[in-house]
Amino acid sequence: MKKFREKADLIWKVADLLRGDYKQSDYGKVILPMTALRRLDCVLAPTKQKVLDYLPKIASLKDNAKDIALNKIAGFNFHNKSQFDFKKLVADPNSIALNLRNYINGFSAGAREIIEYFNFDDQIDRMDKADILFRVVSEFKKIDLSDMESMEMGYVFEELIRKFAEQSNETAGEHFTPREVIRLMVNVLFNEDREILTKEGIVKTLYDPACGTGGMLSIGEEYVKELNPKAELKVFGQEINPESYAICKSDMLIKGQNPSNIKFGNTFTVDGLESEKFDYMLSNPPFGVDWKKAEKTIKTEAEKKGMSGRFGAGLPRINDGSLLFLQHMICKMKSTGSRVGIVFNGSPLFTGAAESGESNIRKWIIENDWLEAIIALPDQLFYNTGISTYVWIVTNHKSEERKGKIQLVNATGVKDEELLKEGKLEFNRFWQKMDRSLGNKRKKIAENGNTKGIGLITQLYGDFRENEFVKIYPNEFFGYWRVTVEQPLKEDGKVVKTKGKPKPDTSLRDYENIPFLKKNKEGKLVQQAIDEYFKTEVKPHLSEAWIDESKTKIGYEINFTKYFYEFKPLRSLTEIKADILALEEKTLETEKITLE
Repeated sequence: MKKFREKADLIWKVADLLRGDYKQSDYGKVILPMTALRRLDCVLAPTKQKVLDYLPKIASLKDNAKDIALNKIAGFNFHNKSQFDFKKLVADPNSIALNLRNYINGFSAGAREIIEYFNFDDQIDRMDKADILFRVVSEFKKIDLSDMESMEMGYVFEELIRKFAEQSNETAGEHFTPREVIRLMVNVLFNEDREILTKEGIVKTLYDPACGTGGMLSIGEEYVKELNPKAELKVFGQEINPESYAICKSDMLIKGQNPSNIKFGNTFTVDGLESEKFDYMLSNPPFGVDWKKAEKTIKTEAEKKGMSGRFGAGLPRINDGSLLFLQHMICKMKSTGSRVGIVFNGSPLFTGAAESGESNIRKWIIENDWLEAIIALPDQLFYNTGISTYVWIVTNHKSEERKGKIQLVNATGVKDEELLKEGKLEFNRFWQKMDRSLGNKRKKIAENGNTKGIGLITQLYGDFRENEFVKIYPNEFFGYWRVTVEQPLKEDGKVVKTKGKPKPDTSLRDYENIPFLKKNKEGKLVQQAIDEYFKTEVKPHLSEAWIDESKTKIGYEINFTKYFYEFKPLRSLTEIKADILALEEKTLETEKITLE
């Protein structure tokens, strides 16, 4: 982690050269593509001369065959056949723009496309005219990125992007997933399939429909390789932001993945992997970002394709497309079984009344027995938002013991919040305070050991046993009827009737949410009837009321905090009185000292 901070700081200092010629909010247009270029340059350096020496030997081959041969010599899925590298670029200050373009054009198609998505050619012109291009290239040449692991480079890029986002006040939905959160999600996602993944020669697929810089994909691949070096995890993704897409694709190139599996564009309007199904899916889609730009396409698909399309279960409100991502991912599950992990804020748990878009989506997922678990994470984990987050685990292949049930894991560590605020505790079993904040990120989840952090949360999930941090409920527990309670309209004290029936007084109309299940005398959950609930809970207070059955709706919601709420008894009057008397006595003593 120290290495990542050092490299990020060195790169950030280069941005000082842009001061005056660029607005701070535009620094990323230069620094990000230059970082990607330098990373590619460092990775190819050991074999660069071998590639150049081999060029004459394959002069007669077709372009496709040339690329395959040169990639093999380079040792990656890409190469650079230009005579230039960063060392040679800075040796000729007078031709820096011409030579830099020559160098970029020397990359094989996949790598060249990455730089093109940064629109970097425009910046070469701009820097050259401002007479800062040579200095920028020279400073990057001094930064060695050859010793960086993929995970560390991911951190470098995300730190830079975070800083640029802050400079330009890009906050809505612009947050990046901390690596420890991804590691937790990966642990939980693969936990049920560890035995399958240890088989020799196993090949699986992982997909992220909002892949950003590729953090989810990278850590998923690392996990599987650690578990079984002979396993292969093919990764796929789609990203709407051109810079993030380019960074992700460069990472895939360096790691030997197929870069064509990463698609550019809006997942909702153009599904770049429409015909594909995946074994595993992970995502952290933007929180609370509207889908207005894609509204026409999404509504058209929902209307024309219905349940045979991606959005047939329902459409959430226009200002939050989170549940659209989950529907999209569910529609990419294999019939033989897939597992999905996705990060949400609290909204998808309960937003929307019965038969609203959100409620109908929850109903669809829960009644199909796809929702396996929800893990509540601590707040202040993300860089650009301090809100609480939840990991949903969804699968169409539950184990026998999990069928018909939903597991809730409370990993917020709320009981220790007061002690932490008072400075009496540095960490609890789930998270610890960071040495220094990164934006809004003030907490981190410990990555080692089974008694705290990631290890503990994974164990709580895997054990599938109720305790102070875990609740397990049947699917029906989250369903309810929303009933309309009417009372008669009265005139001069008499009930007004229409066709022999009381006419409802709309000003007295009320609603009740009646859960499908209730606790019996023994504390066990049992089925509940609407009539029974109405008779015991409503009638004693409103003797003339009735239910308009034609208006009854079904809803589903998950009131996570409510299920873990613990009632704290009020302090006794004796305790309160003693405290007041002690305070009065202390005040009198203070006054006495002052008078003296």
